Amino acid sequence: MPQNPERIVDHVDLFKQPEYKQLFENKRKEFEGAHSAEEVERVAEWTKSWEYREKNFAREALTVNPAKGCQPLGAMFAALGFEGTLPFVQGSQGCVAYFRTHLSRHYKEPCSAVSSSMTEDAAVFGGLNNMIEGLQVSYQLYKPKMIAVCTTCMAEVIGDDLGAFITNAKNAGSVPQDLPVPFAHTPSFVGSHTTGYDNMMRGILSSLTEGKKGKANGKVNFIPGFDTYVGNNRELKRILGLMGIDYTILSDTSDYFDSPNTGEYEMYPGGTKLEDAADAINGKATVALQAYTTAKTREYIAKSWNQEAKVLRPFGVKGTDEFLMALSELTGKAIPEELEIERGRLVDAITDSYAWLHGKKFAIYGDPDLIISVTSFLLEVGAEPVHILCNNGDGEFKQELQAILDASPFGKEATIWLGKDLWHFRSLLFTEPVDFFVGNSYGKYLWRDTKIPMVRIGYPLFDRHHLHRYATLGYQGGINLLTWVVNTLLDEIDRNTNITGKTDISFDLIR
Repeated sequence: MPQNPERIVDHVDLFKQPEYKQLFENKRKEFEGAHSAEEVERVAEWTKSWEYREKNFAREALTVNPAKGCQPLGAMFAALGFEGTLPFVQGSQGCVAYFRTHLSRHYKEPCSAVSSSMTEDAAVFGGLNNMIEGLQVSYQLYKPKMIAVCTTCMAEVIGDDLGAFITNAKNAGSVPQDLPVPFAHTPSFVGSHTTGYDNMMRGILSSLTEGKKGKANGKVNFIPGFDTYVGNNRELKRILGLMGIDYTILSDTSDYFDSPNTGEYEMYPGGTKLEDAADAINGKATVALQAYTTAKTREYIAKSWNQEAKVLRPFGVKGTDEFLMALSELTGKAIPEELEIERGRLVDAITDSYAWLHGKKFAIYGDPDLIISVTSFLLEVGAEPVHILCNNGDGEFKQELQAILDASPFGKEATIWLGKDLWHFRSLLFTEPVDFFVGNSYGKYLWRDTKIPMVRIGYPLFDRHHLHRYATLGYQGGINLLTWVVNTLLDEIDRNTNITGKTDISFDLIR
């Protein structure tokens, strides 16, 4: 009997069909040896208790959803912000497929990267042959202007020497001698995607700028960090354009991960031009918009380029004020009236929404720089942090964040949790509930479980579309952050006042 295309069911409804329900039930009984529904419910309730929280926080050998990625993911992201660059992962094919998929699911865009496809023989004899052949094939097929090499666990465990391997590959004629092939060792079993970004950024800049010290170009370099909001690079460029500042953005992924559909495929859209990156060594100064994704890179710039490398976070009113005033002092350029007007709009928007946000308790998890930026902004609007969880933060991050909390009357009740995962976060939300929490898409399961409103900010965002296109920095970005947070709270009020004549007495459209 021929298939009827009119009866094709979307996957959301497909698995609700009787045959699938029966399939899942048989799987649960026959293969999983599942407990009864009553026992599952009893244990689930117990996991919401303080008793379970103490056991949960005492565990040492298990991590449940750590809220971080591994180093090669960040290394690839850094590399893709440079013109004509192909990331090359020295490791297994499955690893690079995961990294590509992770970025593609977030952006809904293709993500080009290759691997040396190391298998069991490479684990025994080393990956040199894979590197030589892989670079040759990659160059011949994809015609990159630069190949940026990083490693996975396998290559690191067996001790592959990337510098020596790349030299051998060039001597063997795999790629031209003058082709830039920067590299970074990025073992997945230490650090996180933020560490990998930093390692690769330092590797790329040290490779491109070697021997390029010359006449000062008067430009200011900007390093966005592991910032997955493409709107931020565009907003940064708009602000710099309004101020008349000559600049170079080191790793501009905005066009790569938000390329237009013109009907023609372009493998390497946008990116920082390699000659501009090479000339960054002659810049006036370098400004990093994130601290903990650029620590090694800033240290390298300060020592090797003899160039000032400072951190400025243009988030919220105070952060953007400090950013613009620092740029004005650095370049001698005046802050234009247009930006002052935008500041006034953000202040007005905060005033409009303050009554709905003041005193609201929140929790947040994510990368160190994102937590500092978003928490600082929420403190400005009167929200009160309770739980702050950062799996990949360190002591320096905790000290900086604690100083921000201590400086605000709304930050006194916050506890900073380092090295904890989202299963720990679940215990915190059940035992000490908040009014809303901030996090990436993996927080959806916490929202379903705890029924606490969730604001999606961070990376990855798999289950919502186009949020990455917005700016979160600057005054315009502040309005976006404010909109997301306050409307999440208003949505929750709607959900709790949706019975006509019973629960909608004090919240309606004619008030």
